[in-house]
Amino acid sequence: MRTAASLLTAAALCGGCVATDRPDTRNASNAAGRVPGDEGARLRALRTARVWHEPPRPIPAADLGANPEGTDTWRVDEDVPCTFRLHPSVGWTVKFDCTLASGETVKVKYGHGSVEVFGEVAASRLLSALGFGADRMYVVRSVKCRGCPLHPYPKVPLLDAVREDPGREVTFDMATVERKLAGRPIRGAESTGWAWYELDRIDPAAGGSSRVEVDAFRLMGVFIEHWDNKARNQRLVCLDESPSGPECARPLAYLQDVGATFGPRAVDLEGWTRTRIWRDAATCRVDMKDSPYQGATFGDAQIGEGGRRFLADLLRQLSHDQIVALFRGARFAEYRRQSDRGRDPENWAAAFEDRVRQIADRPPCPVP
Repeated sequence: MRTAASLLTAAALCGGCVATDRPDTRNASNAAGRVPGDEGARLRALRTARVWHEPPRPIPAADLGANPEGTDTWRVDEDVPCTFRLHPSVGWTVKFDCTLASGETVKVKYGHGSVEVFGEVAASRLLSALGFGADRMYVVRSVKCRGCPLHPYPKVPLLDAVREDPGREVTFDMATVERKLAGRPIRGAESTGWAWYELDRIDPAAGGSSRVEVDAFRLMGVFIEHWDNKARNQRLVCLDESPSGPECARPLAYLQDVGATFGPRAVDLEGWTRTRIWRDAATCRVDMKDSPYQGATFGDAQIGEGGRRFLADLLRQLSHDQIVALFRGARFAEYRRQSDRGRDPENWAAAFEDRVRQIADRPPCPVP
């Protein structure tokens, strides 16, 4: 039982705790606390932002069932030790921050009933393989957290502060580890994010992505059904190696919180199968109004022929085996709320390939 002094200490730790964007722990200024935003710099960066780049390896060679590559990766059968870090967070997904032996702090999401443990792995691997920006999501056998509460819940950090125990190790056997895409967050007045309707600000003449790439990006959002798309669930980062000041020469706009995907209830095979790509196939108009929040910031958009064909060409490079591996590697069958049909990766692959056909096997889109 905690003493009154301990409770006061916990309260002091969380005094004024509010739901904020997480700091990027690889950036010293952000790790120290919230950096004052510069809305003008954010808008200038968005104007010149890219949304697509050549994939890290040829698409047919991508292993969609494996963790991201790198010297700091983990095997899927690996146990990851870390130390609990008290930090407030946003959203309702059960998760916590944990510090590795290297000093890096990562985000851990856990639980058979937590949809983001499954959807975010599949969506981020797919986006990355096709050349869109994405965070790195790792499937591991377990996370062994020293000092964790038995059931971490950072939405109310005071509770975690009261319940953490430095002498206890808690094992989470259905967990993913998240690393943010490397880059300096570009913070505006409200957040480091952007809304879908702001993509119209991207200017190819100023160095931003082409209309073709932006349309393909929009269509990709519809493809995975990224309906929880409030501004903080998209991210704007600076890829400059040595940035100075608020300005950025190489901004990237990407989807950062993609757990609520693959169907209107997320990881929802029947719903994803029923949801059509086109709101109006004849005019190539898309929206997500039948999804939760009526599509949030997505609105209504007309996709040009170049963007349709661009995304179709990317998706067509994936083999059936790669698509099956995507859903098997993301452990969709183990989602507690999964339907009986959804427990078979082949059924997910069939739904995926049907959505590809809706984009690829159709007449050209009309000129806007």
